[in-house]
Amino acid sequence: MAKEYSGSPKHHHRLEAKRNPLTWILGVSFLCILFYVLGAWQRSSNPNTTQFSAYNRGGCDSHVTTSDNGNAVVGHPSSTNLDFTSHHQVVLNSSKTVSQFPSCDMSFSEYTPCQDKVRGRKFDRNMLKYRERHCPANEELLRCLIPAPPQYKTPFKWPQSRDYAWYSNIPHRELSIEKAIQNWIQLEGNRFRFPGGGTMFPRGADAYIDDIGRLIPLTDGTIRTAIDTGCGVASFGAYLLNRNILTMSFAPRDTHEAQVQFALERGVPAMIGIMGSQRLPYPARAFDLAHCSRCLIPWQKYDGLYLAEVDRILRPGGYWVLSGPPIHWKKFWRGWERTREDLKQEQDAIEDVAKSLCWKKVIEKNDLSVWQKPINHVECFRSKKVLKAPHMCESDDPDTAWYSHWCPSCSCFLLDTYSDIHIVHCGLIFLLSFVLKRYRNLEACVTPLPEVSSSDDVAGGAIEKWPERAYAVPPRIRSGSTPGITAERFEEDNKLWKERVSHYKRIISPLPTGRYRNIMDMNAYLGGFAAAMLNYPVWVMNVVPINSNHDTLGVIYERGLIGTYQDWCEAFSTYPRTYDLIHASGLFTLYQNRCDITYILLEMDRILRPEGTVIFRDTVELLVKIQSITDGMRWKSQIMDHESGPFNPEKILVAVKTYWTGEATQKQL
Repeated sequence: MAKEYSGSPKHHHRLEAKRNPLTWILGVSFLCILFYVLGAWQRSSNPNTTQFSAYNRGGCDSHVTTSDNGNAVVGHPSSTNLDFTSHHQVVLNSSKTVSQFPSCDMSFSEYTPCQDKVRGRKFDRNMLKYRERHCPANEELLRCLIPAPPQYKTPFKWPQSRDYAWYSNIPHRELSIEKAIQNWIQLEGNRFRFPGGGTMFPRGADAYIDDIGRLIPLTDGTIRTAIDTGCGVASFGAYLLNRNILTMSFAPRDTHEAQVQFALERGVPAMIGIMGSQRLPYPARAFDLAHCSRCLIPWQKYDGLYLAEVDRILRPGGYWVLSGPPIHWKKFWRGWERTREDLKQEQDAIEDVAKSLCWKKVIEKNDLSVWQKPINHVECFRSKKVLKAPHMCESDDPDTAWYSHWCPSCSCFLLDTYSDIHIVHCGLIFLLSFVLKRYRNLEACVTPLPEVSSSDDVAGGAIEKWPERAYAVPPRIRSGSTPGITAERFEEDNKLWKERVSHYKRIISPLPTGRYRNIMDMNAYLGGFAAAMLNYPVWVMNVVPINSNHDTLGVIYERGLIGTYQDWCEAFSTYPRTYDLIHASGLFTLYQNRCDITYILLEMDRILRPEGTVIFRDTVELLVKIQSITDGMRWKSQIMDHESGPFNPEKILVAVKTYWTGEATQKQL
């Protein structure tokens, strides 16, 4: 079970820290001395090592084609080749061959490394912890390419993909049988059709959303970002797109096989995720609307733990919509096969938790119930409601969902050039990597909103309606709560990415044609790339790495865009072949000394669709190294000059994953 706090979380941490201070001091001192001695011995035994050898010892088996003089040469299919041999001194592996990565077995065709069902069985079933993220250890990492199923086809283009998907791409007919009456999905010949139905909307998602739209404003731009908990095949999110509402849909990898995979195949934003014991990977005050349609989450249990998490990620004034049991139980209890007493008790408990969070119940009509979060906590404090359980959180950072930690294959232990300070630093990294947890646990407490000067002010600052919201200066920047980022810098970033996307349009011909639908920005910063793509029929998953210099995911959501936190030393929470285009600007500069970049590239290959495209932006040294690895991954690539010209040290690498599939197994035949 999740730990139940009876008081301040900080108080518990202080007690733990005071128990054995001498033990900690001695332990840290011993490790510092040990790593100092190891470093001194390492230096003495390798006196001729240069600083450039770090590139060979970073944990990657990188090989590039070389010229006769041993320098790296980049080859291109175009008539104009870019030659960097005389300008860069990085010494890469001198082998003249490229390491070819083999295909994984077909049993890995739908492999999700951090939600592997076999590994998950080793973990506690309480609070569904076994369905949370449990990533493979170093020795379990695969050095092979995930195969597409035989007869894989390019997905339908948007908007046709909302309603159709090829059976050969996701060969699972279980949902079409199990959910046949509810119209989730139907198999018609060699393709699936998505009628738009759901457990609680048999008339279709459009009609269901219209019902909600009669209770809260869905079409005036007030609501832009939504989250759908337990999304099924994401029909709710798919049809909200007609109202210019962008929905983050999530569901676990459970008995409803491939539901998130179906959602992404349709071209609808989705992630594998679950309400378990850990925070969701989104910042505080992110979503304008949260939705649960018979999502089977026990909202009333664990002292309101799950509703407290919804409260954390919901914007001030945001709405929570609940449909299905126990709402309007007096009318529907017979069809739900539960007693009236049980349903009444559950709804009363949910109402009590909502009140303790200072939410206002807007309306209950038919099988829909709507609550609204207050725009600030002024009245909440005055009425002293927060003195009842759950108490106010005392966490330092309400945005953090993922502790910044060090990758197990951190290259600080692989470098040949150590300084004394570096040795001590690595020793502390080694110690702290075992002490710190990777993910933050949920807390049954109310996340405090930013202070306001009057009860009429919106905590954290009001936001513009959509679409003005996309380019208006976000409140987190206006208020100065995002250190180092000013309104001027925000405007400059927008201008920069408009120019860069215009350049991409020239060098990637299918960009404006609808060839791409699902796009990921692996290092999103302020979301400028995604904002510049708004004119195209695409959506962008904005990823903010947990070790970035700035935590900007809250800014991205204030712009009306969506995204998530991620440590790229681990796998992303998605199925294979779910993104058409991946954008990685400066990502490998960020990660080159944290973990083996080969595994980051293999992860990109896993989630990229056949014939999908990757755009890298980085230094020439890193791009040459990246290209030497991707050449062995059945990718075709070309290094190009920066859009400003050849004198800019940053270059662009455009790569395309070639089409290939695995071989059919006897069972598939």
